[in-house]
Amino acid sequence: MKGAFYTKEYRNLFAECGYSQEEIDQKVKDAIHTVFYGPEDERFYFVTEDDMGYFEDTGNHDVRTEGMSYAMMMCVQMNMKKEFDQVWNWVKKYMYMDESFYNKGYFAWSCQTDGTKNADGPAPDGEDFFAMALFFASHRWGDGE
Repeated sequence: MKGAFYTKEYRNLFAECGYSQEEIDQKVKDAIHTVFYGPEDERFYFVTEDDMGYFEDTGNHDVRTEGMSYAMMMCVQMNMKKEFDQVWNWVKKYMYMDESFYNKGYFAWSCQTDGTKNADGPAPDGEDFFAMALFFASHRWGDGE
């Protein structure tokens, strides 16, 4: 038996449970809307005054590379270029470490929602997903600035 990589056929567990494609598409659309644009007490995404955006870690009320990179992955998979660019611009402005001696070129794994760094070190999961999201974005939208 060959896996999905070889067959290009991916399981859809919702469909296997009896949901129609229309119901599945609506559920995904509703979830994305809630996460990005729902009521303030339900969403994770916040746009800043300078047209950037961040995903808040609601358990710690801060911004982490893990959440930002996951947000970028959601954006590229859902073809949300504007939001992708807003998140990536926030990451580059506030999380990128260009002055750290040991971690220069990496991203601070945690910042306050105003962009103040909480840490001077990276987290490998966030760094990995940034790279993957950027590869996916390049394939979907091309290479911008």
